[in-house]
Amino acid sequence: MERILVAGGAGFVGSHYVRSMLAGVYPGFERTRITVVDNLTYTGNRGNLPETHPRLEFVRADICNLDLMTLLLQGKDAVVHVASESHVDRSIDAAADFVHTNVLGTHSILEAGLRAEVPRVVHVSTDAVYGSIEHGSWTEDSPLLPSSPYAASKAGGDLMARAYFRTHGLNVSTIRSCNSYGPYQHRDKLIPRCVTRLLKSRTVELYGDGSNVRDWLHVEDLCRGIQLVLAQGHGGEVYHIGGENRYTNRQIAEKLADLCGASRELVELVADRRGHDLRYSLDDSKIRDELGYRRSIPFEEGLAATVEWYKVNYLGHAAYY
Repeated sequence: MERILVAGGAGFVGSHYVRSMLAGVYPGFERTRITVVDNLTYTGNRGNLPETHPRLEFVRADICNLDLMTLLLQGKDAVVHVASESHVDRSIDAAADFVHTNVLGTHSILEAGLRAEVPRVVHVSTDAVYGSIEHGSWTEDSPLLPSSPYAASKAGGDLMARAYFRTHGLNVSTIRSCNSYGPYQHRDKLIPRCVTRLLKSRTVELYGDGSNVRDWLHVEDLCRGIQLVLAQGHGGEVYHIGGENRYTNRQIAEKLADLCGASRELVELVADRRGHDLRYSLDDSKIRDELGYRRSIPFEEGLAATVEWYKVNYLGHAAYY
C-alpha cells in the first residue's frame, strides 16, 4: 500500500500512527505516502505531526464533507479512520457534536471510500460500546449496550461500518480497543490530567469511589495493532485490542502520584458521573490467535516513560496542553 489517508491523524492515536509510518516502523510500508485529514478540534494538534515531510500531506477539513472526502480518497490504497470525539464528559453536555463526528463522519468516510473504490478501510472504535461488564470479558460477538452519548455515537459508527460491509461489500474492519495512553495525549484524559496536575502539586478529582476499572494499552502497541489489521485483517471482522492491565482509576492515580513524587492525598473523590460504567474488559484472543498480535510495552515501564515525557514537554509548555 503506497497511499494511505488517515482521518484524525493529528490526534493522539492518529499522530502516533502517522509518525511511526513516516519513521519506517512498519515493514513493507517504508515508502508509504500519507494524507492526514483533521479538523483540528480541541484534541487535534498540527504540532503532533512533522511540520514538513516528503511523504506527508496535511488537509484541514471536516470528515463530514463527503464531496471533499471522496476527492481526497481518489487513488488511495487504504483509509485508517481514527477521527473521533472521545471525551465522555463532553458528550454528556454536547451529544450532537459526537453524533456529527462519530456517526455522520464515519458514514462520510465509508461512503467516500465506496465511491472512490478504496480497497481497504480500517475503522477504530472503543470498548465503551459494550457498556459495563461485571465479570469476565467481552468477545467480538457481545451485544452493544452503550451507556454514554459518546459510547452510543461510537456504536453507531461501528454499525454503519458493518452495514457498508454487508450491503456494499466494502472491505472494512473494525478495531475496538481498551484505554490507550502515552505521549502527546490531551490532558482531558485520565493519565495526562493526573500527571499534569500532580507535577504541580494540584489535586486530582476522581468520580465516585474511584473503583471504576479500565484496561490500559500503550499507544505504540495500539498502533501496531491497527497496522496489523490494516495489512492482514479481513473485511467485515471486528478485532479487539486489549492491554491486560486492568486497574481502578484510584490505583492509576496513586501510581501516578508516586511517579510524580506527589502525595497520594492529592487524589480526591467527587460525585460520580452520570451513566458511569463500572468495569471494561476485552477478550482479545482473536487478534492474537488469528493475526499473531503481541504487545511489546510492559505497563509499569510505559507509564513511567509517559510521566517522564510530560515532565519534559509539559512543565515548560503548559499552554500546549
